[in-house]
Amino acid sequence: MHQPYYESILLIERLHRHFLEVLKNELDRLGIQDINNVQSLILYNIGEDEMTVGELTARGYYLGSNVSYNVKKMVENGYLGQERSPHDRRSVRVRLSEKGLDLRGRIKAMFERQIAALDAAGFSGVEFERCNEIMHRLERFWSAALEYGTFPSVGLAPAAPDSTRSSP
Repeated sequence: MHQPYYESILLIERLHRHFLEVLKNELDRLGIQDINNVQSLILYNIGEDEMTVGELTARGYYLGSNVSYNVKKMVENGYLGQERSPHDRRSVRVRLSEKGLDLRGRIKAMFERQIAALDAAGFSGVEFERCNEIMHRLERFWSAALEYGTFPSVGLAPAAPDSTRSSP
């Protein structure tokens, strides 16, 4: 178990870096130079919502100081609009501008092309669902360790099959 676990950790990080490079290549292909790959991923995750930087950090698990810097740059380059909350002047809400919505549509089109290519390459939705189940369990495992200060030993495994059912 030691080696597969460690390999999974390295693979998750490597896949994230590769995806960011794919996103950078897409921005280059589109001739977009005033936003970087990380910023465009944040932009994509904002979607059609309006939220504070704190909410964005909580939803996307981005580091707070990096999100603030990236939001500032996206506002400066016209991808985001922002306004102060009328109830709390310290709180700033952000949303995609027309330019941001246009880029989000282009990124969505890139995802659609990738999905078609993955399908043609023989990847299945079922495989991705299983992969996501495992990653969600690992996320819950690490989150519980952070919250409780120890690694949980029970409660994160998938439900056992019902033994009263007959096998096919």
